[in-house]
Formats: sequence, C-alpha cells, structure tokens
Amino acid sequence: MTGRAKRKPKSSQESSTSNGEVKKARTDELKEVPSSEVNSEQRDEISQLYKFPMPEDLYHFWDFCKELCPDSPGAALKDTLGLQLVGPFDILAGAHKDIKNPQPNFHLHWRYFYDPPEFQTILRGSEDTQHHIGYYRDTPDSLPSFVGENEAKKGYTITQMGDNIFAAVLLYLLKRRKELGSKKEGREALEGLETKLRDRAEKLGLSLEQKTKSMKLRDKKVVTKTFHTAGIVVPVDKNDVGYRELPETDAGLKKICKAIAEARNDEERVKAFGPLQEMITFVQFANDECDYGMGYELGIDLFSYGSHYFHKVVKQLLPMAYNLLKRNLFGEILEAHLSSRSHDDLDQLSAQ
Repeated sequence: MTGRAKRKPKSSQESSTSNGEVKKARTDELKEVPSSEVNSEQRDEISQLYKFPMPEDLYHFWDFCKELCPDSPGAALKDTLGLQLVGPFDILAGAHKDIKNPQPNFHLHWRYFYDPPEFQTILRGSEDTQHHIGYYRDTPDSLPSFVGENEAKKGYTITQMGDNIFAAVLLYLLKRRKELGSKKEGREALEGLETKLRDRAEKLGLSLEQKTKSMKLRDKKVVTKTFHTAGIVVPVDKNDVGYRELPETDAGLKKICKAIAEARNDEERVKAFGPLQEMITFVQFANDECDYGMGYELGIDLFSYGSHYFHKVVKQLLPMAYNLLKRNLFGEILEAHLSSRSHDDLDQLSAQ
C-alpha cells in the first residue's frame, strides 16, 4: 500500500478555503424565492430541534400540501404517490406536542440504517424497501446541497433528485407514471398532481431539473464519490491540502470490508483487519498534515458498509474528521445513531 500520495487535482476542481462556499451558492439561488406562509414561531422551533437551517422550499411544500389536503397535509401525497411527510413536517403538523417519548432525538427521527449524518429524511415511502427522500447537506450550518433518496432495505446508495423538494417529488411522480404504463387507474390523479407541482414550482421560481447549476458547481468541489455516491466536500487550498486519496480503490476497500465482516472466526477476522489498520495509520499521517478528507472518506465508507464490526473504527475516525472540519453536529448525530442503529423503530415520536 502506498498511502502518502496526494490526490491529483482535477482540472475542473475548484479550490475552496471555507466550509461556507457550498452554502453561498445555494443561498444566492434562493434569493428570489418568496417567503412561505409558515410563521416565525414554527420556523424557530424547527431550528431549535434540528439545529439546521431549513430551505424555503420546505415551508412552501408544506403550504402546497395544506392546500391539497387541509385536514391532513402530512398525508396529502399518500394516495397518489405513497409518500408521507415526516421529519421537520411533523413539527409543522404539531405531532411532537403529544407524544409517548419524553425525550425524542429529532436527529434520529426517521434516520434510516444507512443515512449518514449529512442526510435528513423529509418524506418516507414504501415500508418494504424503506424508501425515503431527504435533504443532503455538506456542512451542518449550510442549506441542503440537494434532495436525495435511499432504499435502506436495498443498500446505502443515495440518488440525487434535484435541489428542492418540488423537483424530487416531481421526479418520483414521473417514475411512478412510467411504471403504470398504459394502465388508466391512478393516471388521472398523477397527471393532476403533476400539473399542480409544476405550476407551483414555476410560480416560486424553483428549478425542476434533476441536476441544477448549483449541484454541478458542487460536483466540482466533491473530492471523492464515496460508497454512497453522494460524495463529500472538504476545503482544499491552492496547494492541494485538505484531501488525499485512500490507498485502495472502492472495490479494494469493499473486498477488505467483506473479508472482515464475513470472517469465520476471530482469528481470521483479526488477520483481515490488517490492511484496514494500515489505512488508519495513513489517516493519522494525513490528519497531521491537514488532509482531513482522507479520514472523512474512510469513516463514511465504513459506516456505509453497515457491519457492526466497523462501528468502533467509525467512532474513532468520523467524529475526529467532523471535529477537524468544524462540523461537530454531524459527529453528535453519528454517535447517537451508532448507539441505536437499526432498521426498526425509526419514529422517535411514537417510541416509548
């Protein structure tokens, strides 16, 4: 293994000196979006419970669903798309005010098995596949970089669906309509919802593209795609300090992970951990030289792989990376998630 080499800078990769650059790009795009009808008290409550800044499209989508289904906005898409509004929408619905759980952790509220700290669920779909849609942020103090989806029963991949919730829901709707084919049942309802979604997004000046200009700009800052394919962004200065490649390809790292997770006994497992231990040493060198992205990448990949055999190493790598990158809230979310990581009991508001 040769782990000390720096990543060759991409010709298109932009240098970034602060965590705020991704945030600025998205904020500029949203300047012209008018404010929704959601009041300041509700906004403040969401900010206090989640500690994340929320994009205006979240509130506009709540207004939109209130018009579709005034009695139950959270279920406005249930019949047509099988989607339920959750997460911060539960706060807007007041669902947190009369709950069984005396101390809900909102960062674990609908946090699925493979969701990294950067991902926040806002819609849930099929229980069979544990399909869910959420915001993906690069830093805790930034607006989301995009809206993505994951099916936790199938794996860790996060698929990009535009930079706002209207675009994501439209994309999901178009996929559903394609699946219906020539069947007439349900088609009329989908077409009616599509028209309303497009009209509202146009009125608000929100893009309905799957890959917007701001997302393409972010792509230039992504230093590596990671197992979950959403990629990670870290500040890289003009001297290319900030990230260095892991001494293994994704395929090679997955092979190492498989050998550890599927070892027949402890002796075999300890031996299989050898290459990973070597990588952890390289991460320590990288951290000493301010290439914090290396430990971030390895930690996220091991988290994504999902085996409990990596939890101890993930706890060693990721909170440290988040701390060095000044993204401490992500570290807190990670540690809370690992302490109760499960495919079940995801609704913090109904848990005892």
